[in-house]
Amino acid sequence: MMHQHFHAIVWIDHHQAKVFRFDAKDVDRDVIRPHDPTVHLHHKANTIGSGHAPVDRDFLKRVADSVAGAGALMIVGPASAKTELAAYLATFAPDLSSRVSIVEAVDHPSDGELVALARKFFRASDRIHPPV
Repeated sequence: MMHQHFHAIVWIDHHQAKVFRFDAKDVDRDVIRPHDPTVHLHHKANTIGSGHAPVDRDFLKRVADSVAGAGALMIVGPASAKTELAAYLATFAPDLSSRVSIVEAVDHPSDGELVALARKFFRASDRIHPPV
């Protein structure tokens, strides 16, 4: 059963997004994958294009929808997908974007490490800015 949790963390790269909604005792977890996961593209000399995959707006929308009820959100990940998600929220979900507490580089931690990182961050943040 899904609970409505105030805090959420999204770990995202171009292959998946791990979404954790949580409180002090409970965690709900989802994994969202793009419909057409990108492969690593390499730029070759004398070819047209940058070699970068385009932003997958459908994937970002599904990630945004999964955390729409969060009152405070962390976005983390190893590469550019985290900033693409933050930019997507700023453009298409400004209310949710205003609830993003931090966008930070995080490599490939375990699920438990992600939730521990988020709980520690929000414990400190909530002391300064208590949830409403």
